[in-house]
Amino acid sequence: MDTGKRKTRMRISGSDRVYLAVVYTFIGLFSIAVIYPLVYVVSASFSSPSALIQGRVFFFPVEPGLQGYAAVFRNDSIWRGYVNSILYTVSGTVLSVFLTMLGGFVLSRREFPLRVPVMLFFMITMFFSGGLVPSYLLITNLRILNTIWALILPGAFSVWFAVIVRTFIHSTIPEELFEATSLDGGNYFDYLFRVVWPLSVPVIAVMALSFATGHWNSYFNAMIYLNDVKQYPLQLILRSILIENTYDFTATSMSMIDIRSSLERQYLAELLKYSLIIVSSVPLLVVYPFLQKYFIKGIMVGSLKG
Repeated sequence: MDTGKRKTRMRISGSDRVYLAVVYTFIGLFSIAVIYPLVYVVSASFSSPSALIQGRVFFFPVEPGLQGYAAVFRNDSIWRGYVNSILYTVSGTVLSVFLTMLGGFVLSRREFPLRVPVMLFFMITMFFSGGLVPSYLLITNLRILNTIWALILPGAFSVWFAVIVRTFIHSTIPEELFEATSLDGGNYFDYLFRVVWPLSVPVIAVMALSFATGHWNSYFNAMIYLNDVKQYPLQLILRSILIENTYDFTATSMSMIDIRSSLERQYLAELLKYSLIIVSSVPLLVVYPFLQKYFIKGIMVGSLKG
């Protein structure tokens, strides 16, 4: 006779089954609503222009090809925009993380006499803004119009993340470490860069990804402050294709696609939209998985009182 242990199962009532069915149905529909547009964009980018225009693409690529990606990688303007976006994103992220960490560290020091007034001054900026016209006049008077500084300086310091850094330092890093640094002859800079900075990797990772995403997806500041087409970021070129549909296809090499009629140009424009969306999303999709584990801790830090 088999004397093995019987598996115990939790009995689920009828009302619980209905509740679970409703929850699973809602989650399934929500997942489909989120995933299907992504799948469609990928499938459309690999489909032929004629199949895309005719509406024959639903889930899988139709008449697969690389015409769109060939147009992306063979166009000098898109490559220039890609390089500009990388430059703006890297430089802006490094500067923003450094300034925000520095500001949060200063606000965390209780011996700083102006800590409360400065914090109140910073908090005002979270509710009130000067507006577009004063900002444009300021950028013009600073003589940084049509330069990289016009894109990275206005948002270089984040009050929200400075508060999170201050809270993280208060709740995570013991004050005894500062006393030990002082006994060893160190100053505030030694404490910041040798103790606080290495222990703040989760917050730094969250800030870096947030700043990088903002700079990479930003196009409005570039549209306002940049006049030279050669300095346009990739997102501004993408905006021209997705919204204005006024992209200059004469800059595309005729060896990849023979563009002879307005219909063919429209076909290529529609296909290029989806291909460029995929290409512009690749950098963030590659970086995000490596920093995702820090978001839970970063969110928990933001939920604590400082």
